[in-house]
Amino acid sequence: MSRRRRQEPPAEELLRQLTLLAQEIRHANLIQLHRIAAAQLERAIEDPALAEAISTLPGLSEHRRRQAIFVNSQYSAIVLNHRVGATEWDELIGHLRILCRNPVFDDYWEMTREHRRSLPRESLEARVGRAVDVIVEGLRDDPEEWWVVQPPDEPSH
Repeated sequence: MSRRRRQEPPAEELLRQLTLLAQEIRHANLIQLHRIAAAQLERAIEDPALAEAISTLPGLSEHRRRQAIFVNSQYSAIVLNHRVGATEWDELIGHLRILCRNPVFDDYWEMTREHRRSLPRESLEARVGRAVDVIVEGLRDDPEEWWVVQPPDEPSH
């Protein structure tokens, strides 16, 4: 009997493994949801009628609407990488710092400022948004020093 007990993992180890499995399932679900959203965005980019239906930005030309949808897709993929643990906060910021150099992204970011106001303050999206705001403002002040712009460290969750 004692030998059998030694072979069985303790309850704490089982709980740890179960927690990790739940996290992996959550990440897999997030990735699947992103795939669904990305497929919808891809269809919207290809079809102006669908682009108009999915866009919440008024008064954009077909060309600019497609650009905004594509940039949103890029941004979402970068944030997803961090959300599922593929990148740490500093890597996330590095990728966003490069994306922020793109004038299409800068326009998109400005156009969607009001959208971000409804986010819960401590959500990942809101924290990332505040960091991108710092990056964007720094780039506007001195675009030649893009690698120096330092957003705040990731707040504790």
